[in-house]
Amino acid sequence: MTQRWRNWAGNQRTRPIRTVRARDTGDVVDAVRRAAEQGLRVRPLGSGHSFTGIGVPDGVALAVPADPAGLRCDGALVTVPAGVTLHTLNRWLWARGRALPNLGDIDAQTVAVAISTGTHGTGAGYRGIADAVRGLLLVDGTGTVHTLDTTREPDLFDLARVGLGALGVIVEVTLETVPAFHLHARESARPLAEVLDGLDALAAAHDHVEFYWFPHTTTAVLKTNDRTGATGPRRSRAAALVGDELLGNGAFGLVQRVAAVAPPLAPRLNRVMAGQMAAGEYVAPSYAVFCSPRRVRFLEMEYAVPRAALGEAFAGLRAAAARHAADVAFPVEVRVLGGDDIALSTAYGRDTAYLAVHVHARRPHEAYFGAVESVLSALDGRPHWGKLHTRTAEQLRPRYPRFDAFVTARDRLDPEGRFRNPYLDRVLGVPCTSTT
Repeated sequence: MTQRWRNWAGNQRTRPIRTVRARDTGDVVDAVRRAAEQGLRVRPLGSGHSFTGIGVPDGVALAVPADPAGLRCDGALVTVPAGVTLHTLNRWLWARGRALPNLGDIDAQTVAVAISTGTHGTGAGYRGIADAVRGLLLVDGTGTVHTLDTTREPDLFDLARVGLGALGVIVEVTLETVPAFHLHARESARPLAEVLDGLDALAAAHDHVEFYWFPHTTTAVLKTNDRTGATGPRRSRAAALVGDELLGNGAFGLVQRVAAVAPPLAPRLNRVMAGQMAAGEYVAPSYAVFCSPRRVRFLEMEYAVPRAALGEAFAGLRAAAARHAADVAFPVEVRVLGGDDIALSTAYGRDTAYLAVHVHARRPHEAYFGAVESVLSALDGRPHWGKLHTRTAEQLRPRYPRFDAFVTARDRLDPEGRFRNPYLDRVLGVPCTSTT
């Protein structure tokens, strides 16, 4: 028996039959073929930061190559072992004068899982991390190795950039980088109505815009990040400690504990936190601004809606929070992103607004998330693949014009369902010919 597996939030747990640690492509091929001989399923492991069951290994848990010694740069292109984390990659690139053009707000994910689940960040003129993919090395369900790019199996490459781990095990990812850049970060508490009314203008005026709203308040914490040639004002180590650790994690964790034992205090606590989380302005390397430490465990649901529907979506979310989030002391996060052409990207074919709701990991979430999901799904919303939702293949198919092309590729690459798990069966459907 192997050790139990659990995700970061603790809401997904299992005990895989065995865990295999692959050092290279050959080890991955061997693991897949041996599992096939024994009739077992295989699930590549990330760092456990998905809230859904997308990464749950119920057979062979396969730790993919993760040695940073395998990182290599060729001009603007960087080739990364699939299990290397964004945290490691960001600093390795910075030391060589390069950076990724956009990032999400945590860097604990492995590179392969970040692209496979559609991790996206914010910025009306930017796209998610998978848009930077220029090549993939992938092992399919038969143990066959595929080298994918725009010239070698281009149709499969196109689908596999956001592949949910359903098409095969990613061994390496090649990403296009940009010259390293600093960001000028500004954070301020603003009236919610002002931010909502001016969001289009803000998104046009700044490279990266997002805001947080604490339920039961009329305040938004607005964050804008802009590329700059300046190197100051810098954020002192003391300010970073206060902002990220004391307020962002320490005090925030205390607020969650108080709200759990005294739910009626949650609205008052939210009003206090909304004013305290705004942290002035500073300039820092891009990755240090995009990403922040997250030590307070939570559950999250996020939906992507057409950007034009943001106003209606937020109004519906706010009404749902008024009914079902009386004791919730976690903020709602709102971001915007440019559309892309990746088949299962939540931003496929349209400029997109993202709305994310959170609760403490040990608090009930079903009523709140369910009410928000009802609102956002009705607006042609697409759920984030790695964040909690209840959608099925039948419900998702109309939201993705190339859904059936993806499923056809899955059935061809994984004819015995080697990479299936219950979550993928729900969101992609069960292959008719699968024997596992």
